[in-house]
Amino acid sequence: MYATAEISLRARLGAYVALTKPRIIELLLVTTVPTMVVAEEGLPSVWLMVATVVGGTLAAGGANAINMYVDRDIDALMKRTRNRPLVTGVITPRSALVFAISIEVIAFLWLWRFVNLLSAGLAVAACLFYVFVYTLWLKRTSSSNIVIGGAAGAVPVLIGWTAVTDALALAPVVLFGVIFFWTPPHFWALAIRYKDDYASASVPMLPSVASFEATARKIVAYTVVVVALSLVFGPAASLGFLYLGTAAALGAVFLWMAVDLLRSGDSGRAMRLFTFSISYVTLLFAVMAVDVLVRNGV
Repeated sequence: MYATAEISLRARLGAYVALTKPRIIELLLVTTVPTMVVAEEGLPSVWLMVATVVGGTLAAGGANAINMYVDRDIDALMKRTRNRPLVTGVITPRSALVFAISIEVIAFLWLWRFVNLLSAGLAVAACLFYVFVYTLWLKRTSSSNIVIGGAAGAVPVLIGWTAVTDALALAPVVLFGVIFFWTPPHFWALAIRYKDDYASASVPMLPSVASFEATARKIVAYTVVVVALSLVFGPAASLGFLYLGTAAALGAVFLWMAVDLLRSGDSGRAMRLFTFSISYVTLLFAVMAVDVLVRNGV
């Protein structure tokens, strides 16, 4: 533990940023802006995109910080998380909780004021679901934790869509499904590497309580659904051949890597799948935005 008096302002600020899990937020934002482009059928105003991104960042950051507050006991038991600020003592639990709730409230007020009430409500709902359903209930009790809890990570596409239209429709619901079903294979691939960590903390993440083969089979099954939904999204959002062709190609690679993991029985290939899953989402969402902008001559 660090002595409080010895902690520099820079270290403390860095710790508060770490509480928000910036890497996860980056991925959420990758899905938000392209969704706004598709909803607008063109380029939304710069201010609307900035306002939505700022609000979404604060909302996701607050939820992640609360997650760290709740999980500080098990974070101390796992090698992957033992250097988090609440474990090392850079930040006190009370300060972390006050910070988390504060930015969550600010996020709601910001989105309500500068975007719309529907988007603000969705952001808060995602936070509550992540904290109460995933973190406090499922994470420590069910191997389906990331399957159900991952819904919170799919909400940013709904926020992006409603930021533009102030309403929901079939297309964003399909896109929500893409991220919802993408989350388990993405996370399970990482968890295969850290299964002993989860086991030591008594967290029933699938790879730590099921065989490698059973985990890999589920990864393949969920990947099939992801690819299918990504193709359904094309006509649902009136996208063109650029999107559909790229989605099909990316999906084929994603599925091939998932099947290869199952057939090979090589847990070392799980991290390769995890890395590609991030590229898959990034490229898929980038190409949907490009498809819209090219077809509309923007």
